[in-house]
Parts: sequence; structure tokens; C-alpha cells
Amino acid sequence: MHSFSSRRCIATELWITYFTLAVTAFATLGILSRVTGLYQREPLIDSMSDAGEHTVFTLSVLALIYGGVVYQLARVGNLKRLRAHSLTSSKDTEETFTHFLTDSAPLVTILVPSYKEEPRVVEQTLFSAALQAYPNRRVVLLVDDPPNPQGDDEPEAFEAIRSVPAAVQSFFEPLHVRLRQESRQFEVRREQGILDVEGEAVRAAELYDYAAKCLRRKAEAYPSADHNDTFFVDDILLGSAQGCSDHADRLRKAEGASESQLQVEYERLVQLFRVEVTLFERKQYLNLSHEPNKAMNLNSYIGLVGGSYNILQSPEGRLLERAPSGQADPDLRVPRTKYLVTLDADSLLTRNYLDRLVHHMEQPGNEQVAVAQTPYTAVPNASNVLERLAGATTDIQYLAHQGSEFFSAAYWVGANAVLRTAALDDIRQDATERGYTISRFIQDRTVIEDTESTIDLIERGWRIYNYPARLAFSATPPDYGSILIQRRRWANGGLVILPKLVTYLFRNITRSRRVMLEGFIRAHYLVSPATVNTALLVLFAYPFDDDVSTYWLPIPAVCYFYLYARDLSMVGRRFSDIIGVYVFNLMLIPIQLGGVAKSIQQIITGAKTPFGRTPKVAGRTAAPRLYICAQLLLLFFFLSMSILDGLLGNWMHGIISSVNAVVFCYVITRLVGIRESFDDLRAIPPSTTSERPAPERLAV
Repeated sequence: MHSFSSRRCIATELWITYFTLAVTAFATLGILSRVTGLYQREPLIDSMSDAGEHTVFTLSVLALIYGGVVYQLARVGNLKRLRAHSLTSSKDTEETFTHFLTDSAPLVTILVPSYKEEPRVVEQTLFSAALQAYPNRRVVLLVDDPPNPQGDDEPEAFEAIRSVPAAVQSFFEPLHVRLRQESRQFEVRREQGILDVEGEAVRAAELYDYAAKCLRRKAEAYPSADHNDTFFVDDILLGSAQGCSDHADRLRKAEGASESQLQVEYERLVQLFRVEVTLFERKQYLNLSHEPNKAMNLNSYIGLVGGSYNILQSPEGRLLERAPSGQADPDLRVPRTKYLVTLDADSLLTRNYLDRLVHHMEQPGNEQVAVAQTPYTAVPNASNVLERLAGATTDIQYLAHQGSEFFSAAYWVGANAVLRTAALDDIRQDATERGYTISRFIQDRTVIEDTESTIDLIERGWRIYNYPARLAFSATPPDYGSILIQRRRWANGGLVILPKLVTYLFRNITRSRRVMLEGFIRAHYLVSPATVNTALLVLFAYPFDDDVSTYWLPIPAVCYFYLYARDLSMVGRRFSDIIGVYVFNLMLIPIQLGGVAKSIQQIITGAKTPFGRTPKVAGRTAAPRLYICAQLLLLFFFLSMSILDGLLGNWMHGIISSVNAVVFCYVITRLVGIRESFDDLRAIPPSTTSERPAPERLAV
């Protein structure tokens, strides 16, 4: 991906952003001055309807300007972090790995929660986790499928997903055994004093080449059906193979290697492929939480960390009971781990993810960093239009998250993160479920569990850190139904969490002015799905009279879209993709408002919203009729408004309505699909466009 690499380029972008911030501030003052003047006019003092209209107009415009200002501030923060950050070279990475080898690396357990995922997707995620260039790691697949699946295909699918960890382990185990034997033979030769240093360096290089050959053989045999498979093969498998080959070349070119250096090389080889990949199913045990969400799947395992357990059989089912201290062979042993990694089942980590983030958390002064993450970006080279546009917005969100870190306003964003176990223990809460005591480390009150847990952590003095490099990638939903599930879930929960953020800010507002800026950015993250989409609908729908129209209005929008387009270029997209992003964001209006409605429902009723997982399966995800109808209604609305505005002479509003009508024509025909829309309206199962059969998912 392209980025602003030179300091001069970064300085130019900073000055451009400062300029747009100043222009936005000046235009905002112009808008407020115009509206204030309208309030002061004598005829309007007696007109409550006009005053109400002006108030709604002003609030809607300010809501959009608020979002634009936050985006520009985040851009400043990201650019300043880029300027201060030095790229990590391969030599630095090797030194970090060697440091962990010689100084006993803390154990890291990588948790991959999975619910009815496609085995191929899970296998890729587990491989990327297992191939981490970090010497002390475990990988655990947390299968959350029902333990007694029903239906024609369910048992086979369940067994297929359960077999994935063993399949991944079967790749690493023979390689690790071979390299461990070679390392032991090296130790024997060293102890016997028959070591040929130059010959040992060549032998170690050949072993690195052997490891690279095994990885390349796996890559050659791996079927590539889409861009996600291609990325996995090229960047994960072949990338790791190239790393081994490069290391072999360095060994051959090195002069005067010592015995201790060669010992480190052999140990490094062993540790690169020494990994435990295993499986855990919380629903097999009655006394663990069975709440249907990702947070409680993670919490169930986290609560077991550091303990040994026996499995007891009761009339109702199996129970986990802590084993007596000193028992030699418990049924289940969960090692104590200093760090945990949460990794979504559709995410891929580059090989240096763990060593860079753990190295940062181990540095003096970072003891209060609870979460270190690199906000994920989309897997590149998507083939369909919707996936490309969704990926573009995901990449821009990456930049915004990185910028919020500069203002200490970062949120834990969930898809991948290194968590300090001590921090999770600090926010632990115990509750009762079905008569059993259940521990909550990650909040499950909302479907954006990572966001609420962020507030819990910062309230207790912990920090969130965004590492300024792209080290994690996630699959982007490829169709309207799966986009609907994902983006509606992201929009749900912010209003529920907002009071907790406000409480935190009031407690700390006197600490420094920086807390005010932190709150300014954090609050927008929570309220923007409600405020921005409502404001857009209001401004699009209501033809405000010419009294409130002013030439200041387009200026903040132009500043925002101009910077957004520049950032699209920064992440390797086209400047002109801003048009597609505008279309995509209009398509999201009813989807995000659906998520906001769920938040309001939860505030009123107190009932938690079921966690809607984004399907990672081949084929198309069907969408509920309501959201197909919403897109059609918006198309009909803007067509009607453009005609009505033309008849009434509201030319500016008519032009906007006409443009938006064209936008929603494109949404229906290209992003949702005409045939798919009719199928979903009639609830007819869609025909899959993939050669691989897969179950249809309904976005519920």
C-alpha cells in the first residue's frame, strides 16, 4: 500500500489539513452568523415554525461539521505519528526475535472465536497466527457452534471445523520435530568439541531453506478461489517462506559466526515452528456461559487461564471443576499467560505482528498499556464493486483510528489485539448465569463489546495503543446482506455506552485540557451513526427556504471530501473513488439507522441485542425485506423530490435530489442487485455465484 513516506510529503499534508481546518472553522462561523441574523429579524420572532426550521437546520449542519472536524483532527494526528515513527527494518525484527529467545519471551495465547465459520477461512487465520515470528505462543480455536448440531449438513460442518486445528498442527509438528532433532545434534557436536563453525552456518542455512521449501509446497498446493486466498498464499505462506530464504542468505554471507550465534540460530529455527494449535468448546460445559455472543465465548476461556480442571459428568451434562493443587494429570490445563490475542476468524496477521506489539508492551514505561493493536485493513484486490468500496472505507477507518491515538482517544476495535491479562483481571466482573458464577472480562452488554471495554479500561488508568503499521488484514463482506449485518452491528451500542463515557469525562475533565479533546473525539465515535445519518436525511428530505441557504454551506463538505479523496490515494485507492464512497455511505443510511434503532430499543427495554455475526462463507447472504424496501423507498423518495423541487422552483435542492436519485439507482442495480432484491423480497433462496456450495445466510 502506498503511504506518505517522506517528511516533506507529510509536512505538505499537515499544512493542507491545517488549512482545511481553518477554512472549515471560518465557514462554520459564517453559517452561524447567517442563521443568527435570521433569528434576529423581526418577522421571524413571531414565527415559531420558522424558528424551529432554522434550529433543525442548524443542528443538522453542525452535526455534519462535527464529523468533518473530527476526521481532520484524526488526520493531523495520524500524520504526526507517521512523522515520528521510524519503519522497522528486517534487521530490527531479527534482533527483536533474538531478544525474546535469549530473555525468555512471555507466553502469548492467541484466541480465535468461531461460530459456524467456513473451515477454509478458519484454517487461514490459524495458519497466520501459528506462523508468527515469536518464540512462545499458543493458538486456541474457540468453537461456539451448538455441540449437538441438527440438520442435514450441520454435523458434517461441525466436524469439519473441529478438525481444522489438528490439520494445522499436522503441518507444523513434523517440521518442528525435524528441526528440534537437528538442534539437538548441533548441541551434541558442540559439547564434543567437533564443531565446524563455517560448516554449521551452511547447515543452518540449508535448514532455513528446507523450512521455506515446506511453506512453498503448501502454497503451491493451496487452491486459490478469490483474492482472500491469493493474499493468504502470497503474503502469509510465501511471505513466511521468503523470510526463511532471506535468513538463509544472510547466514551464508555472514563471516566469523561464533558458537553462541549458531546456537541462537538453531534455537530460532526450532521456535519458529514450535506452536500448539488446539481447540476449546465452551458449550460442552454446563458451568460456563452459554450467552450467544463473541464476548462471552472469549470470557469463558479467559476465566480458565492459569488453572487446571477436571471434567465431571452430571445428570444434566459435563462440568469443569478446578483440580486439586498438585494434581499431576488434570483433564484440562490452561497455562497462565501474560498476554492474550483476540483474533477474528476472518483476519490474517503478518508474521511480525506479535513480536512488534509484544515488544512495545514490554518496553519500560508501557506497563499501563492494556491493549496494543493495529487496526485492520481490507484484504486488497477485491473483485466486486461493493467489496472494493467497503474495503476503501475500512482502510480510511484505519487512518482515523491511528490518528485518534495521537489524542489519547483510541478505541479497542476488536478484530485483532494484544491484551494484557492483568488489565483484563482489573476490569473483571462476576455474575450469575443459570445458577453458575460467570466471569466477565470483556463487556457483552452491547454488540460492540470492545468499545465498552475500552471505557472500563481507561477509567482504571489503562491505555489503548495503536501500532502505526499495517500488520493485520480482514476479509470484507462481499454482498449487501453481509455488509448489512456488519455495519448495522457497528452502528448499534454507541448510544448505550455514551453515558459511561460522559461519566468518565466528568470525573477527569479537570485533569487537563487534553481530556476535553479526547472526549470530543471519543463522543463522535459513539454518536456519529445516529447524528450523521439523521442529519443527512433531514437535509436531503426537507427543502429549507432560501433564507437559510448560504454559500458557506458547501465549504466544510468540500474540505472533508477533498481530504478523504487524498487519503484514498494514500491507501492505494484512486482519488476518484471518493464518488463510489459517497454512494456506499448513502446506501448505509438505513442500515446504520437500523443499528441506532436497536440501541434505542435496548435503552428503553433493557434487553440486549443478539450478536449478529458477519458470515464468512461462500455464496450470497440474503437481506431482510425491510432493508431492501428501505433502499427502494429512498430511490422513490429522491425521484419524487427532484420532480417536486423542479415544479416549485427549488433548484438547488432539486439538483441534490436528482443526484441522490441517480445514486440509489446505482445502489439498487449494482450494489444490491436487481435480481437479488426481488429474490429477497419474495424470500426465494438466491442462487450462489460461487462454484463452492455454501449455506445461505439470512441477515437477522
